[in-house]
Amino acid sequence: MTDHDPGYKRLFSHPEMIRDLLIGFVREPWIADLDFNTLEKYPGEFTDDRLRQRRNDVIWRVRWGPDWLYLYVLLEFQSGVHPFMAARLSTYLDLLYQDLIRSRQLGGRRGQRRLPPVLPIVLYNGRRRWTAPTELADLIEPGPTGLDAYRPRLRYLLIDESAYRDAELAAMRNLAAALFRLENSRDPEPVRAVLIALAEWLKAPEQIELRHSFVVWLREAFLKTRLPASHFPELNNLEEIRIMLSERVLDWTVQWKQQGRQEGRQEGRQEGLQQGLQQGLQGERRLLLRQIRRRFGEATALQSALTLERIEQQAVFEELGEDLVDCADESAWLARLQAAADEKGAEALSSLLDNR
Repeated sequence: MTDHDPGYKRLFSHPEMIRDLLIGFVREPWIADLDFNTLEKYPGEFTDDRLRQRRNDVIWRVRWGPDWLYLYVLLEFQSGVHPFMAARLSTYLDLLYQDLIRSRQLGGRRGQRRLPPVLPIVLYNGRRRWTAPTELADLIEPGPTGLDAYRPRLRYLLIDESAYRDAELAAMRNLAAALFRLENSRDPEPVRAVLIALAEWLKAPEQIELRHSFVVWLREAFLKTRLPASHFPELNNLEEIRIMLSERVLDWTVQWKQQGRQEGRQEGRQEGLQQGLQQGLQGERRLLLRQIRRRFGEATALQSALTLERIEQQAVFEELGEDLVDCADESAWLARLQAAADEKGAEALSSLLDNR
């Protein structure tokens, strides 16, 4: 699939796109107090204390009364849902704050040096609804009584493009809403309507760069993703794309329907494979629980059951089956089981963070 990331990053590097995203899709009263004339892009590449570079998606700041409000926009365009997105955002926000501290860009009233407020946003354009927790605390296992007060907390705002109906988006004179309509479209007619609207909204000479960014995204990402088997002429403006669509509307309709059927079959196969994998893992859990029950009794089996639910790798179950024979008593077994679950959880989280 054609990668949407560069096109989206280019689009949301324009202040008009960020303004419309906030006005149209952040339902908070303080949005009315922002001075959008002060929108300013912030560098999104950081170097941590180990000299490792992290490149983030888009960061903006804007004046909120006398202070700066930082808008951290993480653009997430994968078709799958990342379960540890809140943990990933926590890492990125820490890098942003460390950069502000090092560069002495701290504000605060009455001479106090304070970190600025941040709005973390995940903009998601996958077809399936987002199911990952939006709160970091929900990813953390409950601890002893009293420890909850020290649990880290971070919540991000999820904007799921597919959650909006086309009629709702069409009623908005909003550039972000137009982008969402294009992403959600399943036939050519809404695309034509959006192209006509964009040509009208972006006709001013000072909007030439934003207009061109839409053309580039449509040509290099949207069309190639929707119609990978088609060859397109060099399209340089919105009107050329609209005319081409009008001339080839029948071809488009046929290909889009075929693509929809293919995607449906592919999703069905993926769901079947995932279901088979989960059934296999459940079988491994039941087998290991029976062995635990025979070796150490019912109480130890009950203690083991919840920890086993956190393990998703068949190879780990095979290792644990061998360890169960070698452990001298139930305490040694429970310690080994906990260590295996913690190790695999840490590896999964590290992999998700490093892959960004």
